[in-house]
Amino acid sequence: MAPGGRETIGLPLSVLSNHTPMALPVHVVHGARPGPTFFVSAAIHGDEIIGVEVIRRLLALPVLAKLRGTLLAVPIVNAFGFISHSRYLPDRRDLNRSFPGSARGSLAGQLADLFLTEIVAPADLGIDIHSAAVHRVNLPQIRISPRQKTMEELATVFGPPVVLEAPLRDGSLRQAAAEVGTDVMLFEAGEGLRFDEFAIRVGVTGILRVMKHLSMLPARSVRDAKVPPMMSESSYWLRAPEGGVLRSFKTIGDSVAEGDLIGIISDPFGEMETELRARDAGLLIGRTNLPVVNRGDGLAHIARHRRARSVEAAVGRIEAELQEDPLFDEDEII
Repeated sequence: MAPGGRETIGLPLSVLSNHTPMALPVHVVHGARPGPTFFVSAAIHGDEIIGVEVIRRLLALPVLAKLRGTLLAVPIVNAFGFISHSRYLPDRRDLNRSFPGSARGSLAGQLADLFLTEIVAPADLGIDIHSAAVHRVNLPQIRISPRQKTMEELATVFGPPVVLEAPLRDGSLRQAAAEVGTDVMLFEAGEGLRFDEFAIRVGVTGILRVMKHLSMLPARSVRDAKVPPMMSESSYWLRAPEGGVLRSFKTIGDSVAEGDLIGIISDPFGEMETELRARDAGLLIGRTNLPVVNRGDGLAHIARHRRARSVEAAVGRIEAELQEDPLFDEDEII
């Protein structure tokens, strides 16, 4: 492709049982001037669709005409799951536990191998976009590997409410990318099968800020973040000690102190009640949306932080800042 060009290509993957060809769709934006190779991806889990809208808006921005380097945009990695509204592939495997994959492996393994070889390995840096699973919601957050100062700097540039250090998991994209020498940040926001305007705006502006930091975009292409993110080195889940009906008293973005009441689980008759209390102080970054719970269900995800109350106010300031950002045209929001 000539410098200054852009094109959507399909990397052949498989043929469905009805002879419909399936491919990995990639939009390549090749800048007129040299620079880094940067990828953004979404829908590794097919029901996590919020990143599809983030990437669509990113690709529609006129500023990409001034791009330095190359942008590889993959809005739908797991097309099989996306079509069926499913987290998984037809072989029931989780793609984000199937890396590095194999060209002769399962369908998930072959897709993982193709994505890693053709998109991740040639890139200098990538941002992979996820959401919470169906019936859960996440506060916008960046997850990075522990003790990576460079990635911590880039996560701060992105400007999310929270940056969480999260260990690498076996079979994950982040682990496989690290092994081939490509740094990857994970952006978590919103819920499965739903759009969230605040989360989308955080994602679009964050990606632009990182690209500007890498000198891929002009200095005036996007505003720098005014509110620094909360940095957290660990988090924990509160799980249902019993099955029943949950009444929640906290939502994402709320600060919690040790011992705070998060919710109460009752039986349908109101004869039994079990309190759910925070073990450590922090910020609620994820929660279930379902009031009907079973024993062991993850109900609240809390990032540990001693001064989370100040961060709670910061989330509101970030939302207000994005509401006033001229980058977003209200007429296009549905």
